[in-house]
Amino acid sequence: MKEELVKKAYEVAKERYAAIGVDTEKVLEQMQNFHLSMHCWQADDVAGFENQGGSLTGGIQVNGNYPGKARNIDELRSDILYAKSLIPGTHRLNLHEIYGDFGGKYVDRDQCDVTHFQSWIDWGKANNTLLDFNSTSFSHPKSGDLSLANPDKGIRDFWIEHSKRCRAISEAIGKAQGDPCIMNTWVHDGSKDLTVNRLMYRELLKDSLDQIFAQKYDNMKDCVESKVFGIGLESYTVGSNDFYTSYAAKNNMMITLDTGHFHPTESVADKVSAMLLFVPELMLHVSRPVRWDSDHVTIMDDPTQDLFSEIVRAGALDRVHYGLDYFDGTLNRIGAYVIGSRAAQKCMLRALLEPIATLRKYELDDKKFQRLALLEECKNLPWNAVYDEFCLRNNVPVGEEFITAVEKYEADVTSKRA
Repeated sequence: MKEELVKKAYEVAKERYAAIGVDTEKVLEQMQNFHLSMHCWQADDVAGFENQGGSLTGGIQVNGNYPGKARNIDELRSDILYAKSLIPGTHRLNLHEIYGDFGGKYVDRDQCDVTHFQSWIDWGKANNTLLDFNSTSFSHPKSGDLSLANPDKGIRDFWIEHSKRCRAISEAIGKAQGDPCIMNTWVHDGSKDLTVNRLMYRELLKDSLDQIFAQKYDNMKDCVESKVFGIGLESYTVGSNDFYTSYAAKNNMMITLDTGHFHPTESVADKVSAMLLFVPELMLHVSRPVRWDSDHVTIMDDPTQDLFSEIVRAGALDRVHYGLDYFDGTLNRIGAYVIGSRAAQKCMLRALLEPIATLRKYELDDKKFQRLALLEECKNLPWNAVYDEFCLRNNVPVGEEFITAVEKYEADVTSKRA
């Protein structure tokens, strides 16, 4: 009965959108090519598999102790696959280096190589999942306040070597999967209190990055990520937005826009058109910064909708990559995956359903009333019926049905973890 209702609602929606010049079938085709890079660290609260047993450091913090988090690589993979089964479309997986398959042995970060990720490559091929990658500078005895910007040459060289190895791993992943692996470089480097050597630290960071990126690869893509400040590093961030925007533009590199890494009053959406004039591509890390970088689960809020709308309006669908980046241990972690992923999809769907040609014409003809009126009326159109149809065609639960599925997985699997 529900399937019949979904189809009837979609046919009505299809006619409503056709009346304003939008082809919903074309939009559904575009949605099949909209691939999220799901973050592996939601399922285990950014613990990873280094077996150090230490707490998170370097501006990283996860709240909550909801029972059932993944304790090992098999449980993590099981959780991710189950979450993927409740999200329409095909999606990538974004790995941090600390999630390597280390076989229970401690492998320091300047010693990692592709052998520690071969099982991930095999898993990705077996499960139709392309992989992306991140170096990991936090939660390590040599992290401290400074890594790539550290005046101590020994520590700095350690993190340079780590980053080089991560790029080599990304290249091997990209070659094996026949699709470029996107590797993100973010370091927490900064100072808790007043700093008098700002330029020196940035000179060191620039020199480290120059060494790291000197090797050119064909099967991976680099991106660099800024931040406003880190927990315990509130007064100064070496890798600020100005620093990385300048570095990426100068070196024709991709830049990562993390929606939590800017001042709460800044519009990340507005950065899209500005940056795309000077860098080849953008990577998104989408979360919900309730209070700065709090990494709440992504929902359909105005900033997220504005961000995806701006990408579509800028005609940049083929120049932006879409990653998720939140970690909430206060609620069911698989449910958090599904909520955030579906929210991002819904924002993209609504952006694609916008009658952009008509809106652009209104704007160019200085018809401000008509432009605003149509933008407002689009909010009333039955986009949700189109999303339900998208779920139906991908054989995943429609609407709130996924809640029961997540509850069943909790009862059968995660609740039995000690």
